[in-house]
Amino acid sequence: MSRVCPSSGVPTLRPGPQWAPPVDWDAVRLVFAGSPAAALPSLRALVAAGHDVAAVVTNPDAPTGRGRRLEPSPVGRLADELGIRTLKPARARDPEFVAALTQVAPDACPVVAWGKLIPDSLLDVPVHGWINLHFSLLPAWRGAAPVQRALMAGDAQGGVTTFRIVHDLDAGPVFRQVATPIGPDETAGDLLDRLASLGAATLAATLDDIAAGVVPTPQPEGALTVAPKVGVDDVRIDWAAPARTVHNLVRGACPDPGAWTTLDGARFKVLATTLDADGVPALAPGQLHADRHALWAGAADGALRLVRVQASGKPPMAGADWARGAHLNPGDHFA
Repeated sequence: MSRVCPSSGVPTLRPGPQWAPPVDWDAVRLVFAGSPAAALPSLRALVAAGHDVAAVVTNPDAPTGRGRRLEPSPVGRLADELGIRTLKPARARDPEFVAALTQVAPDACPVVAWGKLIPDSLLDVPVHGWINLHFSLLPAWRGAAPVQRALMAGDAQGGVTTFRIVHDLDAGPVFRQVATPIGPDETAGDLLDRLASLGAATLAATLDDIAAGVVPTPQPEGALTVAPKVGVDDVRIDWAAPARTVHNLVRGACPDPGAWTTLDGARFKVLATTLDADGVPALAPGQLHADRHALWAGAADGALRLVRVQASGKPPMAGADWARGAHLNPGDHFA
């Protein structure tokens, strides 16, 4: 059984009623599943801890760049560098993948943002199950976008959870949870980087827990919230909303897909904001105001400073720099 500890440390364990016989960890084989950069710290941590990572499962190579060359995922690239065998199924239920995984016969499969739903037929292939690292304090923010949704909701605390995967989405029993405060201006990219590092240590410790015979416990009582994938339509700015709501939307959408609005019929991205609006005249929702040093836009209850923006067809730049080149007129506003 685990308990939440401060974010600066690793969670400690206290004996509980649910224990299993210890595992001969020297004989345990792992298959790691993950794809994006957020999974890299975990793979590195498991290898550095001396665990036997027999194979890595990741998404198939995808076309990237102007030449549309096929490139491996970040996890696939690291696995190649480490000399670890890679499996790249298009679907988790592909017969070739099922056969390969069964042949490897892993004892546990740690998972970090692989991006595939694992069918019930595969859940029992590893003796100790599929152990997922999730970037929230479950049962809060079950789903594909926990970091983005937490920031968009204005949460002041986030964290990581390791749990055993079951049929229902992100509903499995928990090994460890570690909480961390969320900064008022922290973006999804910033927070995900922190949680990826925090989670790597937590996942490695969880595998040691399993070796020691720790059995996961049901998820703690709490409000269940869901975190569906964030699409472009989800991050259009409503300037009639309160300034803090707009600020949280911008934070949650940064760096991807980027909160947006329209100006003169063209899409305009707002990449970073602050609630610094001292001395700014009253602005209608969406109305723009700039001086030599800053750019602001009105919301329902005040204004936001637009720190970084990206006009259609332009590179990202400081809001004040864009405003100087745009030669704004009084009354210009976002739609």
